[in-house]
Amino acid sequence: MKKISFPRDGGAHNRIIEWWYFNGHLRGDDGRDYSFMDCLFKADAKKVKIPLFKIPLKTVYFSHSILSDIKNKRFYPKVDYVSIMSRQSFKRPLMFAEYVSADPFDALGGFVVNLIKESDPFDFRIKTETFDLRLKSSKPPLLEGGEGFLNLHGRKTYYYSLTSLSASGQIYIGNKTIDVSGKAWMDHQWANTPYNKDRWTWLSIQMDNGLEAVVIEYGNDKRDRLVDISLPNGKTEHYGNDEINISPMGKPWKSKHTGASYELSWRIEVPAKRAVFEVEPMMKEQEMIFGALNYWEGPLKVRATIDGRTVKGKGFLELVGRPSKYGAIGMLKDVYKTGIKDELKKIFKK
Repeated sequence: MKKISFPRDGGAHNRIIEWWYFNGHLRGDDGRDYSFMDCLFKADAKKVKIPLFKIPLKTVYFSHSILSDIKNKRFYPKVDYVSIMSRQSFKRPLMFAEYVSADPFDALGGFVVNLIKESDPFDFRIKTETFDLRLKSSKPPLLEGGEGFLNLHGRKTYYYSLTSLSASGQIYIGNKTIDVSGKAWMDHQWANTPYNKDRWTWLSIQMDNGLEAVVIEYGNDKRDRLVDISLPNGKTEHYGNDEINISPMGKPWKSKHTGASYELSWRIEVPAKRAVFEVEPMMKEQEMIFGALNYWEGPLKVRATIDGRTVKGKGFLELVGRPSKYGAIGMLKDVYKTGIKDELKKIFKK
């Protein structure tokens, strides 16, 4: 294991899979609440089965993003199947992925717009079709497991989080531009494993008293669990399998689109911390579909008791590896409906 060092490890690594992930909760100048997610992936094309990728490249980049309008229960997902690195290097701490017309892959059509840029350590700008945000960390990184290196059933991964990022900028809904501000979260993870058939439950929790936590339950039959906590003063605490309890509450939500069932409400207990967290979704319609793969990603309400005191907060939940009836046929139908069909209309109009 190589010790994580900054700013070096803010950049890319020679691994099978790597991602830079952001989520957050925003309040608009219209008085409404919104949430967002944006994740840029870097993958070894030959070792990771990426839906719809048949491109002769060793390394591919793709991004997933979500904007959610909480009051109106509207969900705006976006999947960019191809993100091209253009004249920029992930070897530097600067992160940049943006499609430009001068790129030799211009024949792909210019349908990718995703930008993640770190101008200074832990100071980011992220831009998609639906938001343009500036994020800046107020705490040092949380190194998962204490050292930023986890071994989950033989799946070894480097992993750190920035648990408290101030957020400001704009979101775009229809033809409206809305100024927003709020609080965000960032994960950076890299590993020599494809994660093709893995199952996990992941939560980021941000309490109103300045405590943040990452919660993970990983595996199918036998599961590894951890809760890593960032205290208001930036110090961290780490709890493993026998020190925590993680259990779903209530009835799972079933997707009409894929048939997958997702447990959206959870109870997390950390007895040594005298802490109990209970979470529930702000919205249920938050399923993401990436080719034949499906997962749930969305914002949470959080209630907790910590050392006998009641605290409120917000969070995010990610559920991966839930069985689906969707498969390749459903994927091809959706690709036709959302992509090929529209392109054919454009051609015939010309």
